[in-house]
Amino acid sequence: MAERSTAAVDVADNGDGESPTAEADQSTADGVANNRERDTDSDEAQVSAETHGSGKASPPELHSGHKLARRYRLEECVTRLDGFSSWRAVDEKLRRAVGVHVLPAEHARARSVLAAARSSALLGDPRFVQVLDAVEDNDLVYVVHEWLPDATELTTLLASGPLEVYDAYQMVSQVSSAMAAAHREGLAHLRLNPNAVLRTSTGQWRIRGLAVNAALRGVTSDTPQRADTEAIGALLYASLTQRWPYEDDAYGLSGLPKDLGLIPPDQVRAGVHRGLSELAMRALANDGATASRHESACTTPEELVKAIGEMPRIRPPEQAFTTPPEYQRTSYQQSPYGRPAAHPGVTQPVPAPPPPLQSRTGKALKWGVSALLIAALGLGSWQLADVLMNRGGKADDQHQSQTTDDGDKGSGKPASGKPIAISGARDFDPYGDQSEKPSQIGNVYDGDPSTYWQTDFYLSSDFGRLKSGVGVILDLGKVQQVGKVTVTFVGNTSVELRSAGADATSEPATFDAYSKVADGKGTTVELKPGKALKSRYLLVWLTDLPMQSSGEWRGRLADVKVTS
Repeated sequence: MAERSTAAVDVADNGDGESPTAEADQSTADGVANNRERDTDSDEAQVSAETHGSGKASPPELHSGHKLARRYRLEECVTRLDGFSSWRAVDEKLRRAVGVHVLPAEHARARSVLAAARSSALLGDPRFVQVLDAVEDNDLVYVVHEWLPDATELTTLLASGPLEVYDAYQMVSQVSSAMAAAHREGLAHLRLNPNAVLRTSTGQWRIRGLAVNAALRGVTSDTPQRADTEAIGALLYASLTQRWPYEDDAYGLSGLPKDLGLIPPDQVRAGVHRGLSELAMRALANDGATASRHESACTTPEELVKAIGEMPRIRPPEQAFTTPPEYQRTSYQQSPYGRPAAHPGVTQPVPAPPPPLQSRTGKALKWGVSALLIAALGLGSWQLADVLMNRGGKADDQHQSQTTDDGDKGSGKPASGKPIAISGARDFDPYGDQSEKPSQIGNVYDGDPSTYWQTDFYLSSDFGRLKSGVGVILDLGKVQQVGKVTVTFVGNTSVELRSAGADATSEPATFDAYSKVADGKGTTVELKPGKALKSRYLLVWLTDLPMQSSGEWRGRLADVKVTS
């Protein structure tokens, strides 16, 4: 049996407020191997099966190699519990790996699972693992979803230690923003835990099991926003401390000491970022934790996103420069072959350089080089004399031109159309996860139009209705007179030019601090302010994205030039 992938859907945990601690071995349908289920309260599952077995539908008799709809071939059972099973499968039509949940059509939760899957699929947010299909076929109900073989569960990441500050910041920013978008559409997760949060190979965080995981386990809540907010707080707490913020151990993490209550992360582990520590406490305050030394509790993902936006931005760590190793002579170079062996205490004579060429060929070569040098000196002297004679003839004309000038050159006014150097730039995503491809930002002003900074991909030109735009903040080094900003895109893109006030002493961190001064659309757009503009900080703000050749909507900013 193949090793279980981290992309397996985590639905085998219980739905109550306490964190599960036990693990159970559940056999696969074909009886070949056992899969160890994490995040599973096995005692509860066994008691439930024994007590209510007669009233529940039995799991479908499936095995590796079974096909659903003559399309989805089941490969490996990753969960079998409580009347349903989850599989790694292959979509033979599109030749890709997928995940599949299967349960009997007469199962008590079959209808709610189908409804949850269809609602999740309609959201279409790329920050969630996507539902691809939800089908009722004769006596089976099955849900097909994405399979992410390159993604790693947060559980696995925390097994080796707490996350770095920047990684924890990105995790809570992206997860909070995604859950806020889901709740705006009336969707909740209710099973948000370290097994449901994945980091892809590109550093993007994705959430699996939106609405579906809870439906499979019959989990509901009267306060879904508070439940998901507290779950995000628990994820951040675990990421900062490598401890689960409850008394029971769970997800491979040790719980907190009993009878001490909820301890702030910066008191559990030294060196924890103070701002993130307080943020975790504000989210966890929903479950009776004291917020006496913190600001008001966050009760919704939207409030959590706002609190993150008010924090000073945490930048990625700078890559340390590693000193190259000292040059080591190879064994061939160290070989004494052909040289006399050195004796301790004896100074070795330095070999004399070979004598110059004394042959007939050597003499001819020396005379040829001398002739070339003499010819070059003569030619250079003649050209120098010609230049001096021409300069003397133009001296009077130049003097006359300078004395009859109307004084414009000495007036001290800045020349219009003069290029203004960009001293720095950064990505700006105030309505998303606060980060938009920061590693590519240098391509915006490197003078090379073949390189570009690009946005994340979205499901429509209006950013999938997730935000009003993203952009790049330009730092001109000091307050400058700005006459025109020329931007070059890959694809027809709508853009606005926004400017911070001339009195801004530091880079503004909020969108409202930038005023719109020009807009346009195209691949090369000239943005000219309607009136005189002086500013140090400019915002190039993308508002509508083109579809790229890959079929995704993505903005690509290739070049920015600022002139006075």
